[in-house]
Amino acid sequence: MIVEIDIHGLTEQIAIKTLERFIVNCDKSVSEIVVIHGYRSGSALKDMVRNPNKLRSNRVRRRKLTMNQGETILELY
Repeated sequence: MIVEIDIHGLTEQIAIKTLERFIVNCDKSVSEIVVIHGYRSGSALKDMVRNPNKLRSNRVRRRKLTMNQGETILELY
């Protein structure tokens, strides 16, 4: 199953907490999360989602970049 979360407009710290909480609360049937972070207002959220040292959930297997610069797909264990 694929789910989506939009973190537009959040600060980096709040976005990290929100996203990590979202990942923890996802059912085991969820295999991918499409994270919509945007890209026009700056790259802080995009960089945070794509950086393994900032987003540290143990469920994230890998990050997939798409043709859309405003989203990143997190593949889960």
